[in-house]
Amino acid sequence: GSNFEALRSIAKSVKIPVQVAGGLRNEKIIESALEFAQRVVIGTLAFNDKTALGKLLTRYGNEKLVISVDHNDGLIVVNGWQETTKLSLIDAVNEFVEMGFSEFLSTSIDRDGTLQGPDLKWLQQINEIKNLNIIASGGISSIEDVNKVKEIDPFGVILGKALYENKVSIEEVKKLI
Repeated sequence: GSNFEALRSIAKSVKIPVQVAGGLRNEKIIESALEFAQRVVIGTLAFNDKTALGKLLTRYGNEKLVISVDHNDGLIVVNGWQETTKLSLIDAVNEFVEMGFSEFLSTSIDRDGTLQGPDLKWLQQINEIKNLNIIASGGISSIEDVNKVKEIDPFGVILGKALYENKVSIEEVKKLI
């Protein structure tokens, strides 16, 4: 089912920008999400329907559209992480940059939720590509991990399990920025 009404309610009740991700697999859903979210994260659709993706880019611009480049050891995964493609992470990012995209969310799915540390190798390789902002996700387990990722100079970092399990506090992270 859709959580759109809950998301819309949350977005209207907070005074911070809201980014929506997960299950946004057609133009209509993405357009609906952009009625209340400042940015949306597009994964599977970006790889399966370049025509629709191009239309969205023309209509909304590259700052509202974040391309999700979820990967397993450098190979792109789609469809809720159920399907591993033969497309390399670096080739995918380069292709989307050439299309005009600049915002990316990279989740190392073999690290996500494991607290085993971030996949610095792939983050460094992505970050060498010019004209993009990368949000790093997956495996961060400590303030030391946040520092390691910060050295790569990403646009942002997503903390999940590390926050839930009190391995990292918001106060600690704020001191780093």
